Amino acid sequence: MTTRNRRVRRVHAALAAPVAVVAVGLGTVPATAAAPAAATPRFLEPGELPPNASSDWYAGDVTAGQPDPLPFCVGEALPSTTVHRQFWTDFDTNAVQATVVESSVRRAQEFAALLRKDLAGCARKVMAENPDVTAQSRYYGRLNVEEGAEVFGVHTESYGASDIHLFSVGVDGTTVTVVRWGQMGTFAQAQVADFEATTVTAVKKLY
Repeated sequence: MTTRNRRVRRVHAALAAPVAVVAVGLGTVPATAAAPAAATPRFLEPGELPPNASSDWYAGDVTAGQPDPLPFCVGEALPSTTVHRQFWTDFDTNAVQATVVESSVRRAQEFAALLRKDLAGCARKVMAENPDVTAQSRYYGRLNVEEGAEVFGVHTESYGASDIHLFSVGVDGTTVTVVRWGQMGTFAQAQVADFEATTVTAVKKLY
């Protein structure tokens, strides 16, 4: 069993439902049908993720539907029309990109605002729903790319497990993309500058 899979089992055993949503992205890539590449915006490639000192990045197919498991903080807001791609390393670092094409620029802006609101309140909501979890959020600011992108961080700790996640929400026209990166650690281990570069690339690649 790989270190990554051992981590999955430990997190899910420690965090009883619904706290298991905190272990976002640590599961294996779902065996669902790949979305036709020509019909969807372009997605990140493994080499465009924040560099990992111990492993290469790997990626699943660009896949129609919501990620499984749903990303915590933002997963509940993702519609069935979401298209996503999962990423992982040989160890504990993992990521997911989820993209939604809306029917208008206004609807895209409204959806992005909803996601930002969910991220801003994520730590408070996690602790309210799960008394055994301690969570803290940070806002890292806005990136000047297309119609803009914003970056957030969320640290969670429960039963001795400490995890750091970075999120970004970016908009290009009618398209909204969310990128989540996570690994064991604290805010001190968050690769914020690298993640911001990844976010800029993700938004520029939408069309």
